[in-house]
Amino acid sequence: MSHLAILPILLPLLGAAASLFVEHRRIGATVQRSVAWVSMLATLAASLALVTRAADGEILVYLLGDWPARLGIVLMVDRLSALMVLVTALLAVACLLHACSGWDRRAPHFHALFQFQLVGLNGAFLTGDVFNLFVFFEVLLIASYGLMLSGGRGVRMAAGMHYVAFNVAASTLFLIGLGLLYGLLGTLNMAELAVRIAALPAHDQTLAKAAVGILLAVFCGKAAVLPLYLWLPETYTRAPAAVAALFVVMTKVGIYAVLRVGSLLLGEPAGELAGYGWDWLMPAAVATLAMAALGVLAASRLRMLAAYLVLVSAATLLIAFGLRQPDTIGAGLYYLAHSTFVAAALFMIADFVRRARGDAGDFTELLAPRPARGLVAGLFRIAAMWVAGIPPLSGFIGKLALL
Repeated sequence: MSHLAILPILLPLLGAAASLFVEHRRIGATVQRSVAWVSMLATLAASLALVTRAADGEILVYLLGDWPARLGIVLMVDRLSALMVLVTALLAVACLLHACSGWDRRAPHFHALFQFQLVGLNGAFLTGDVFNLFVFFEVLLIASYGLMLSGGRGVRMAAGMHYVAFNVAASTLFLIGLGLLYGLLGTLNMAELAVRIAALPAHDQTLAKAAVGILLAVFCGKAAVLPLYLWLPETYTRAPAAVAALFVVMTKVGIYAVLRVGSLLLGEPAGELAGYGWDWLMPAAVATLAMAALGVLAASRLRMLAAYLVLVSAATLLIAFGLRQPDTIGAGLYYLAHSTFVAAALFMIADFVRRARGDAGDFTELLAPRPARGLVAGLFRIAAMWVAGIPPLSGFIGKLALL
């Protein structure tokens, strides 16, 4: 149990390595999928154990190599990070199940890339160091590039290249912000940053605001906040269904980073920096919500509609967190899990609809024979009610709690 904190990172890492060994064509798809499922279920079990361990409010600290926190990599587990790891694991199970219906055979290295993305996602949620947050961001992004572009052509390749270009630019800004912050405070450990930023001399306040502002801009870009949202709708629409569904949680990484860094570095003890950036975050979130709602109404494809719903959920969460009240943050975290699952479900249901309608695909303006009434129609109806917030589904509970 003393090594529990690292298991959600270590298990998919080992699963990715094992997947590389068995992905040769001479080895059947059954073996490849079996390796992926063993790793996935082990990661899910570790995530459940982590939530159970953190449920009493205890904060677990894990020092890799037993190096001091200021020198080595430190993992920190509280109820928030444990929740995010569990949400990621549950979502990944559904995505892997959908991919194993046949698409995984058309994408080289799919299972290895899928596991590597879980390494990056879980690491980003568990790290206690801002630099290692950057490192895990890069791990999940590089894996996502492979998942997005693998087996693609035409418009998917174009959307993928836009996605890559945007994230490379954002990562560069992230590194610049980290350099400024380290030069000012001499550490990137989140707990130490919270202490040192409060004692920062007045003549360094402006540079500190610039560094924190760069970090917040990067995190908001990852969360696709207006005007940094243009990369998301087309990317998520063109990505394969299982990949797009897993990408839903990637916007939540940016929102998680805003909440984590904002609460630690920009809380009341931060003095002049307390609440810095939150004044413009709320108007940006409201504008994003309005724009995303129009995007949902104007969407010409079911997958495009689901992509704009991802933006709706991101904006709603930033509004909840931007109010900076314990009740709204708690309700927002419940809504985070709900919106992640329902948006991912819509991507996968849209894929079933696309397959059933032939050449018409999931385009809403093209007439085609309706798919036979049955499981797909029932799933879509439930998902639509889930999004709308019809009681007693979780969408109703989340929205009522936010109100």
